Amino acid sequence: MAEEIKKPKRPVDPNSAKYKLGQIAAGAYADAAEAKARGEMVGWCSSNFPVEIPETLGLYVVYPENQAAGIAARGYGQEMCETAESDGYSNDICAYARISLAYAKVKKCEGQDMPQPDFLLCCNNICNCMIKWYENLSRELNIPLIMIDIPFNPDYEVSDAETLYVKEQFFDAIKQLEKITGKKWSENRFRQVMEYSGRTSRAWLKAAGCAHYSPSPFNGFDLLNHMAVMVTARGKKEAAEAMELLCKEYEENHEKGESTFRGEEKYRIMFEGIACWPWLRVTSTGLKSRGINMVTTIYADAFGFIYDDFDGMCRAYASVPNAINLEKARDKRVALAKEIGVDGLLVHTNRSCKLWSGFMYEMSRQIGEACDIPVVSFDGDQADPRNFSEAQYDTRVQGLTEIMESRKAAR
Repeated sequence: MAEEIKKPKRPVDPNSAKYKLGQIAAGAYADAAEAKARGEMVGWCSSNFPVEIPETLGLYVVYPENQAAGIAARGYGQEMCETAESDGYSNDICAYARISLAYAKVKKCEGQDMPQPDFLLCCNNICNCMIKWYENLSRELNIPLIMIDIPFNPDYEVSDAETLYVKEQFFDAIKQLEKITGKKWSENRFRQVMEYSGRTSRAWLKAAGCAHYSPSPFNGFDLLNHMAVMVTARGKKEAAEAMELLCKEYEENHEKGESTFRGEEKYRIMFEGIACWPWLRVTSTGLKSRGINMVTTIYADAFGFIYDDFDGMCRAYASVPNAINLEKARDKRVALAKEIGVDGLLVHTNRSCKLWSGFMYEMSRQIGEACDIPVVSFDGDQADPRNFSEAQYDTRVQGLTEIMESRKAAR
């Protein structure tokens, strides 16, 4: 990794949305650790498992994907991956999985600690690798696993049959959690959680949508950082209030002609794929130095769940980007790219996401064609720094810049 001169961090206003969102994300770990110390049961939960279920039951859960991203961003990803590999786990499997499996063994990492689990909650609507990852955790730690299967949908909309299939699994998960933890489901509490989740999601989507202003009132990498709260705390009142404040701040930035993007916004791009956390500063600087602002990504919108009842919640979780067919996945991205107004598409083909990458190659081509924008891709890994070429990334971004520049000159 190239040597960087680190500038002192600017103090964060404790009244700002950025500070409040950071406190909420950190609080999820602290609250779970305190609960564990009190003797309460704590769970590990996949990112697209319905957070409304443990929130309604009053359970403390933490998120291995979120933890792995934090560990990788703070420079401990390779160490943890190598620990998993020393136990026989292949370098070809997901780096998040390797970090999580290693953490379950060593139980401590300076990059990000979290309490060990008493139960596991997994939903495969984000990735089928999650199934074997969580099965291994369950076997190695000898703890119960609650698994929800959301099938890939070949149709454009979620059918009533699929809604019922998912709904019965959600009900079964609630019964299992009641039995495991002794907690009881409350319809009144669920309605309250549903209300907070809706408020949080609407504010998040509105805030992300502020990128349609030109220039954007925010740096798109803000979306990747604030997304942690959407994963871990969407159903909490404080999350709703912080996201509403974020939206207000972005609107104010627009009115004042300000932005969290430092520099002139010459080009606006859509980013596809997972952030390369060990190289986040490098990838961000590589764009910013060329006047490129990453203004949108489908994975920001993916955590905005809008619904009015339990059935609606089932349909929402069956409609996340990785569980829908190519046509609908493409159309959602095309609509977002056109609404925001982007000059290009930058695609990260994640090393361990082989099936997704093949799917994405064709979808990217179709998005570029539909939006009449250039598309470039780079290889990398979301958490293992050994699998990233700074030179390759820089070459691809430079190529994208030159195409966007020539197109702008031709207009």
